[in-house]
Amino acid sequence: MENGIGQHAIELAFDIRRGRVSPVDVIDETFERIDRFDDELNAFVYLREEDAREEAAAAERALENGEPVGPLHGVPVALKDLDSHVEGMPYTFGGVKPLGEQLPERTSVTVQRLQDAGAIVVGSTNSPEFGAAGDTTNPMFGSTGNPFDAAKTAGGSSGGSASAVGAGMVPLALGSDVAGSLRIPASVCGTYGLKPTPGLVPNESQPDLFRDAAPFASYSGLTRTVGDTALLLDVIAGEHPRDPLSVPGTDAEYRDAVDRSIAGLSVAFSPDLGVYDVEEPVLDAVEDVLDTLREAGATVERVDVDFSVPFDALLECYNTLLNSSLSAAVEGIARETGIDLLGEHRDELSPHVVDFIEDGYEYSAVEYEQASVVRSRAYEAIQRVLNGHDLLVTPTLATPPWEKGALAPDEIAGEAPETDKETFLTWPLNLTGHPAASIPAGRSAEGLPIGAQLIGSRFAEGTILAASAAIERRQPWMDKYPTRP
Repeated sequence: MENGIGQHAIELAFDIRRGRVSPVDVIDETFERIDRFDDELNAFVYLREEDAREEAAAAERALENGEPVGPLHGVPVALKDLDSHVEGMPYTFGGVKPLGEQLPERTSVTVQRLQDAGAIVVGSTNSPEFGAAGDTTNPMFGSTGNPFDAAKTAGGSSGGSASAVGAGMVPLALGSDVAGSLRIPASVCGTYGLKPTPGLVPNESQPDLFRDAAPFASYSGLTRTVGDTALLLDVIAGEHPRDPLSVPGTDAEYRDAVDRSIAGLSVAFSPDLGVYDVEEPVLDAVEDVLDTLREAGATVERVDVDFSVPFDALLECYNTLLNSSLSAAVEGIARETGIDLLGEHRDELSPHVVDFIEDGYEYSAVEYEQASVVRSRAYEAIQRVLNGHDLLVTPTLATPPWEKGALAPDEIAGEAPETDKETFLTWPLNLTGHPAASIPAGRSAEGLPIGAQLIGSRFAEGTILAASAAIERRQPWMDKYPTRP
């Protein structure tokens, strides 16, 4: 057996602390695996090999000297090339070609917390421009492939992170979620991804410190196991003065929730959130998850989610908020750097990004504020269900993974979608701010991953983790990942 990269982060950290594996050997093997697998998958965009090796040597010396170490001591992690930075390591806002490489002057709060816990950053992973797609493709770095089939999408916008974890290149990679950007890649790459309650994990979104409120953005990571995500939250959650939207963490450790019984848990099930068309193989896989929850002692009731507005109105609300925010960011870039992305650099951007930016400029301030009325109805619809149940379960996506480089599948249940948003049962939860996770639910006939979405009330991450762990114990997926030589 290799030195443990295929293990999950908790087990790897334990073995490092006990001297069973060396941090130096772990980092050596990490880069060997990236070298072997990433030409096919294109998950990584930058590697900090020299610094990581120096940090691994320092981690080994600390163990030899009997120094106290953190819960992720010596564990390799990857960052998303969008909103998590190490001082001096290049980032590109998701491969925005006209902006080129930026060199951050300080390390992100979450990354600093990981490093303080002993983690070693090995590099950053691919993302679509500004994170604005459910597929990871951009003009600078190209497309990222799925670890189960490199010709299929890795999802987006945290697709590089999910692909790297699914392929076993790293046990943990950071991501963010403003429309499903953690849950979509988790679903298609067969990994676990939890979008926490907004503000639980801080993020200093310069220059607009309040950007993450409309729609709600959340920060966490992609892992192979539920326990690893719980450990990640234990390390990175909690308010920070650099983020005015951040909130205190809970007193309980998230890892404790992984061992919690779910006997008597009340689960609501919506196959379509009342507004989506979902393919039968996806529904079959989610039904298996529901059966597993029943076996673990939960009760399951099918419910109707009534947003009181049609899908088009819900989507227009989301587009008003997100595209206006994107346009404002582009305006800020022009004022700060002099780079006009819609001027001479228009052809260097992906066409859908140009469309989003131009769309955002069309909304008035009144329309922006009125979108929150529709958003309020969305929140009430989800919360009505959760007032009577501990969790709401839905599919994560309407289909299994589609072709790499495409924003969405060509068909959903035999019909061509009018918008890529018809594929993702995720973005309404960024309107409402409810925490939600995507958990591996099964495989399609072609052997491609399918995810189920677990939704909880605000700050109910412990309940989501407990239910997820109960599923993982009864239908484990660790042995379902593709084997690589």
